[in-house]
Amino acid sequence: MSHETTGIEGAQRRSTVLHDPRALVANIPPNVLVHLAEYAAQRGIPVDAWFAGLSLSRAQINDPGVQVSYRQARTVLARALEAVREPSLGLRVGCSETIGSFGLLGLTMMTSRTFGEAMLAGIENHKICGSLLEVGFEAVDEQTVAVQAWPLFGERELLPFLCEELFASSLAIARELVGPQLVPSRLELTYAAPAWADAYTEVFECEVRFGAPQNRILVDAAYLATPLPGYNPLTSRQALALCQQQKNTRGVDGEIVCSVERLLRSRLSEHPRLTEVARTLNLSERSLRRKLADSGRVFRDIHDQIRAERAWELLRGDLSVAEIGCELGYSDPREFRRAFKRWTGMPPQDARRSAA
Repeated sequence: MSHETTGIEGAQRRSTVLHDPRALVANIPPNVLVHLAEYAAQRGIPVDAWFAGLSLSRAQINDPGVQVSYRQARTVLARALEAVREPSLGLRVGCSETIGSFGLLGLTMMTSRTFGEAMLAGIENHKICGSLLEVGFEAVDEQTVAVQAWPLFGERELLPFLCEELFASSLAIARELVGPQLVPSRLELTYAAPAWADAYTEVFECEVRFGAPQNRILVDAAYLATPLPGYNPLTSRQALALCQQQKNTRGVDGEIVCSVERLLRSRLSEHPRLTEVARTLNLSERSLRRKLADSGRVFRDIHDQIRAERAWELLRGDLSVAEIGCELGYSDPREFRRAFKRWTGMPPQDARRSAA
């Protein structure tokens, strides 16, 4: 196959991925993007350009409440690979991650009874940590189990990086839980061996097969019964319940809606208008209206929802009603009172008493 044909087919695959409606839903925590940006920053590589034109910034991905779409994540990753230019970047990033990098899920795994329970919890809840691959568990035979991975939306171009990061970080965490003696039985990958294939053997210390039918890492099933020193039944149950809650409440809004919400939250006191928001997002007012309409949303409703949520938060504190109005962009307290009653059906004084 010629390089020209490969390039054409790659562009076609990218077009398919980036226009799949599911790839535009902002429901992915940006963990991988954070790890990449930190890795680049440590090496003095500027990252702001990675986020250009995506209604997203370097600072925003550090917000634990922010979620991105697959299109946004994929675009940032492609730009990062081009900027960093380290062949085994996925392996390097994955090896640098620790169980603490996985937040609440890391706590769940660390306090599990056995390594097997920790592994299953990690697989079941992998999406709350921003995984860009689907992940599953497989009992290969009586002696061997495997963690499998396959691409979303038929993604191929970034598959080597995504598999490197996933399997390297998974092994790093497994060794943190069980000890350095844990060695995989084999690593299988569907793509052809890259020029840095020797680095895989150094990281995984096992046989690596490229061009395999599946992407999976195989380990001895005997490891599953290994008791974990951090086992705490109460903490484990609580953390697992919170993980499942996060999984069940992952966003369903499109990326443009989430971008507008983020911008409004950061500038509520300025009372930004649709025209100003559109300009900040590098869109025309007409384009922004259309994109919001395609998501079934209206700018005024989004603005009112954000202001109402913030007002409820502030009413639980010590600010006066007039001061809360100022925080939300209202110079006249009477105008704020009327708006709040329109949003909630009650005046702010009654809402404050009910929230007390």
